[in-house]
Amino acid sequence: MTSNDDKAEIIEALNMYGFALDARAWDLFDRVFTQDVEAVFGPAGAAWVGLDVFKKSFAEFHDTLDSHVHTMMGQLVHVDGHTANAFSYGNWLLVRHAAEGGSSWLGTGYYDDELVRTPDGWRIKRRVCRLLSWSGNPSVPEPQREHQPDMTSKGLHQFAEEGDIAFLRAVTGK
Repeated sequence: MTSNDDKAEIIEALNMYGFALDARAWDLFDRVFTQDVEAVFGPAGAAWVGLDVFKKSFAEFHDTLDSHVHTMMGQLVHVDGHTANAFSYGNWLLVRHAAEGGSSWLGTGYYDDELVRTPDGWRIKRRVCRLLSWSGNPSVPEPQREHQPDMTSKGLHQFAEEGDIAFLRAVTGK
């Protein structure tokens, strides 16, 4: 397999995540994440270890919404043997008609992923999601169970200055 094949397979997994979320096809997460995934989601104010726990929590949260659209774009991929790092921007439109003050919230941020090659293909072993900005009604992503949305936004350069971007460390060696 060439590096370009690896990159294409990784980008497919990154994009499958948004499709799986919006279709609420939680079993497709098995094509995206390892069983022992660590998922750290700043916008949700929560972190999960283990695919089953992650899927259950995301299903519970997204079931509170009437609709949602997750868009991944600008994917960058760095392959190093059987491991890889990926970075992509994301937009998250959440709609909950019953929310007082407006039915939509739009978040913009990024995913910083560490992947491993498995017998079934590339899978995300660690995902960090960070919020860069948001608009709309902040009560739409209403807190539920362990989800306690953190609406604090910072610029990407601030995360970079803090050394908080694994992809940047992978491509610069710093």
